Amino acid sequence: MSVNDQARWDRKHLAEHGSEAASGFLREIFQTQNWQIRSGRALDIAAGKGRNAIFLAERGFDVEAIDISPVALDEARRRATERRLDISWREADLEQIDLPEACYDLVLNFNYLQRSLIPRIKESLKAGGHIIFETYLIDQRTVGHPSNPAYLLGHNELLEFFRDLRVLWYREGKFTEGDEVSYRAGIFAQKVR
Repeated sequence: MSVNDQARWDRKHLAEHGSEAASGFLREIFQTQNWQIRSGRALDIAAGKGRNAIFLAERGFDVEAIDISPVALDEARRRATERRLDISWREADLEQIDLPEACYDLVLNFNYLQRSLIPRIKESLKAGGHIIFETYLIDQRTVGHPSNPAYLLGHNELLEFFRDLRVLWYREGKFTEGDEVSYRAGIFAQKVR
């Protein structure tokens, strides 16, 4: 991303309050699959205002959260401080980032699609580590934003990206969360080796 992208995201975060509740898909996984996820070191990619990072920190994870927007990260820090949570907030351009190898027990990626980052995400997982990834499908163009195909998954594309991991749960289709209707694909998978 460029400086223009950072400015665009800063404007968006200033204009919108944003939900403080963790993603519905993340909450659902923890409600139904929690026995499979042990707390440890976690990475939240494109963390925005920190709702998912805070959710993990409240469950005992040592969380690093990355976003390009200092505006979003300032709000995330404020929210975490109010809850007395210690989270490592990092401003970075994900198109230029290097992730450490075999470092994380859990990696989250919500509402962000950078296909070139996916191999690095998988490499950053420890053996036995988990990925929770959810973003928009190509069908999202029929109901609103985002609509650029570069940022929308094709059908079964997310499943294909993680076929070398053990898929524990996958969903794809039209979902409603609060008042928002969206087309999404989500995966919960484990790096076996």
